[in-house]
Amino acid sequence: MLESLIELDQQFFLWLNGLYADWLDPIMLAITGRNIWLPLYAVILFFVFRKLKWQSWSMMLAFALLITLADQAASGFFKPFFERLRPCHEPAIQDLVHMVKGCGGQYGFASSHASNTFALAFFLFFIYRNVYAKWMIGWAVVVSYSRIYVGVHYPGDIIMGAILGVIAALITYHLYKRIFPNHLEKIHSTV
Repeated sequence: MLESLIELDQQFFLWLNGLYADWLDPIMLAITGRNIWLPLYAVILFFVFRKLKWQSWSMMLAFALLITLADQAASGFFKPFFERLRPCHEPAIQDLVHMVKGCGGQYGFASSHASNTFALAFFLFFIYRNVYAKWMIGWAVVVSYSRIYVGVHYPGDIIMGAILGVIAALITYHLYKRIFPNHLEKIHSTV
């Protein structure tokens, strides 16, 4: 059963990864990078500061917890525990993989990019519950797909990373709601 799932995951990866176009390579490479998203993070912080003013420290604490939970679940636990090779390191298929740039670390299950982006997107959705927060979920999907496109993650890596991210978002949101209910009320009163 597990071998069948792994084989299906590889086939689905090869199909998705094979849907590339040379003109799209630099775009996907940029999307998969971290630095291109710094302006987005700055905008998020701007809106947090605008709504919470001096109480913004609580949200910064929540963001730190959120990303720590999401990233450590994927990179600190799943990758070393499962030791599943990235597609670009898998001898059986590595010659079939469309690589855009370097392969990254040896193991890919679960995707840290997916875990972190889905954690942030769903946390913001739980907090704000508006159309902009819904767009963040679309952003997480696009960033996560870029990891398949550039050849470093299987769809299963992405799905598990997304699940870990949503769990981290739920945990962080419920802690935030319990510890800082007044801050949450302030956010909702100005939305």
